[in-house]
Amino acid sequence: MELNFYTNQCQHLIENYELTEEQLRFTGIPRECIKLCEKDPDRFSILAIDNDQLVTFFNLHRNEGVKPYSQNGHAILLRAFSTDARHQGKGYAKRALKLLPQFVNKEFPYVDEIVLAVNIANSAAQSLYKKCGYMDKGVRKMGEKGELIVMSHYL
Repeated sequence: MELNFYTNQCQHLIENYELTEEQLRFTGIPRECIKLCEKDPDRFSILAIDNDQLVTFFNLHRNEGVKPYSQNGHAILLRAFSTDARHQGKGYAKRALKLLPQFVNKEFPYVDEIVLAVNIANSAAQSLYKKCGYMDKGVRKMGEKGELIVMSHYL
């Protein structure tokens, strides 16, 4: 598996990406996330690709994007994390999260913390993030889809 920045050449992978209604309770639609990235130079769409298939998608957001969740000027926000419904339960999300610190170190060398906000009702995601080294900072925020737990992974 590799983590790569989204480019227009990857559009066909995005068009075929599937999320269930349950997943959409907690995450964004990749096509819409990409449109937000095109308008914001501090937001990046990242694709986790395995055997030429897009299995996991997320955004990284720096500067203003991370400010609601962290006072650390060297942090980056992980947002809109999802795994294609056809690939759930195969370990792809965990593998992507394990690759993420190395990717961030390479592409954003000034970053020393990855921050995320997970819906309090999404216990499966909370468990996954904890297994991958994210810590609950005790901070709670209200988001568009409910109360959020702020978690951090220090690099």
